[in-house]
Amino acid sequence: MDGNKTRKIVLPARSLRPRPINLSEAVRFEKTESEIMKRLLTITQIMALVLAAATVLHAQETRNTTTDTSKRQTRVMVGGDSIVQAQPDTAILTISVVTQGKRALDAQQENASKTDAVVRALKAAAGTGAEVKTSGYSLQPMRVYREGQPPIINGYEARNGVTVTMSELAKVGNVIDAASQSGANDVAGISFTLRQDRPARDRALQQATREAMSKAQVIAQALGGRVVGIAEVQEEGFQRPPQPVYQAEAFMAKRDTVSTPIEIGSLDITSRVQLVAIVELNL
Repeated sequence: MDGNKTRKIVLPARSLRPRPINLSEAVRFEKTESEIMKRLLTITQIMALVLAAATVLHAQETRNTTTDTSKRQTRVMVGGDSIVQAQPDTAILTISVVTQGKRALDAQQENASKTDAVVRALKAAAGTGAEVKTSGYSLQPMRVYREGQPPIINGYEARNGVTVTMSELAKVGNVIDAASQSGANDVAGISFTLRQDRPARDRALQQATREAMSKAQVIAQALGGRVVGIAEVQEEGFQRPPQPVYQAEAFMAKRDTVSTPIEIGSLDITSRVQLVAIVELNL
């Protein structure tokens, strides 16, 4: 029976008195709370600075957008032309000796004799600074064509061409007279050109460029804007055509002592420039 009895366990009663506060723990708690407040204040200040910076950037972007929309750029393609007159400094003459004969040998020998005399006369009349050279030679049969029959050769023609390049333009007429008097009977033509053409080309190019720029500025002003740059410039070349005086043989028929008159005149040197101008429009 004693083994079946219930045992009672009595626990000691806890004391209900308050636990005394440690002074060091209180100080540590106050320090931690102060540091947390400082951190919160710092974070708040950083957020305020970020917000202010974002506001400034937004305002700048708004102003830039307003500026970009009020000023737009476009491109204008224009061209400029110029013509500059210059005095030629070189004359080019093409003179030929033409002979005919029943036989090829007869035409060739007569031509050789006359051409030799013509070359010597040209060199003497043109002066030491002139260039005299052969520019072409041909010996061909002369044919007679009749209806229903094959062509018949009734002789031969020899042609010897000589080109004279000279800078003493005042002697051109005398050179032609000397050639005709010595046996030349064909003048293919005379032309004047400009060997030292760089100064004239530069003037023509400058004037063409200024004209193109003037056109671009006029267009920009008409659109209410201004030219702010040049995107592309292209020179379309220049023309310096030789000036032909005549191509005739009329003077060869006059075997008198009258000197052949030659009027030199001036050369037209043309230039063209094309450019692309950047125009800023105030819209």
